[in-house]
This record gives sequence, C-alpha cells and structure tokens, in this order.
Amino acid sequence: MNFRIVAFHYPKAEHHDEMVRRCGRAAEVMATSPGCLDVEVWKEESGGAVVTTGKFESKEACMYALRKAAAEADIQFDDRESRPREVHNLIEAIYARGQGREEQEHYGR
Repeated sequence: MNFRIVAFHYPKAEHHDEMVRRCGRAAEVMATSPGCLDVEVWKEESGGAVVTTGKFESKEACMYALRKAAAEADIQFDDRESRPREVHNLIEAIYARGQGREEQEHYGR
C-alpha cells in the first residue's frame, strides 16, 4: 500500500527562499532512497507556506528517506520558521477503479 506525506513549512519572510532551497535539497536526498516514488516542493499560492509532498511504497520507506534527509540536509525545525510545521501522513483509501455501481455507491462515487 502506498504511503504519502504532505508537510507545510512556515518560514519567516526573510528565510522563505532559503526554506525553498533547504526543502529542495531534502527532496533530492529523499528521491534517491529505496521505495521513494515521487517527492516535490511547492509554494503555497497565498500565505507563504512551502509545501513538501512525497509518495512512497510504504511508511517504512518514507521514514527511511526522512532519516536520510535529516542526516544529509538541513531540515531541522528552528527559529527560521514562524510556527510549527503541519505534517500529514496519508494512506491509500480502498477504492478500485472500474467497480460495479453497488460498490461505487458504497464509496460515495
């Protein structure tokens, strides 16, 4: 089952570009980890948050990639951020495309 992580980082205005670079470096490291399917860095359109996303084959693969990034990149929370990060761990919902009408109604489709 795939595992995803989405993290919102809230850098202080004077550290915004630096945060984008820091997250970019962490993404580069994580992308080389076994089981990493995708990793990206986004900027929130309004509000100034830097958003990181990752897709992994498993939660274990994600945790390994995070440990690797912590060892090789500057990802520690500190006073360059205005508030704590919001981290969301996501697992796949059980829904197979092409199910019959009965199953789709059960899943609200």
